[in-house]
Amino acid sequence: MYDPHLLGPEGERLAADYLAKQGYRILERNYRYHRNEIDLIARHRHTLCFIEVKTRLSSAKGHPAEAVTLQKQREIIKAARAYLALSGDEEPECRFDVVAVLVKRMEENRIASFAIEHFIDAFWASS
Repeated sequence: MYDPHLLGPEGERLAADYLAKQGYRILERNYRYHRNEIDLIARHRHTLCFIEVKTRLSSAKGHPAEAVTLQKQREIIKAARAYLALSGDEEPECRFDVVAVLVKRMEENRIASFAIEHFIDAFWASS
């Protein structure tokens, strides 16, 4: 029997591995600013990417990316602004991505088979 608390971290690990193979350099995992969290912060070429990862066992309640609600986007944007303020990086090019991990098969507490979709520039922060 699998532990549902392991699903998110396992999905984030798979997403980070996938992104690294695509040329992304992972800078932070689970970056926290107060109660807000960004799953992955990565650099892809000259762009700083704030990435939300959603992992689901099925699409019965919708596609995993649909779980990135407007409220969740606001929380990610707030954490991203804090990260930028603390980093000292002078106005880097930034974007917000979503990685959806749909599990096809579990074995024990491990995702054995899955599909990944990467939504580049999935949402924007207003000025």
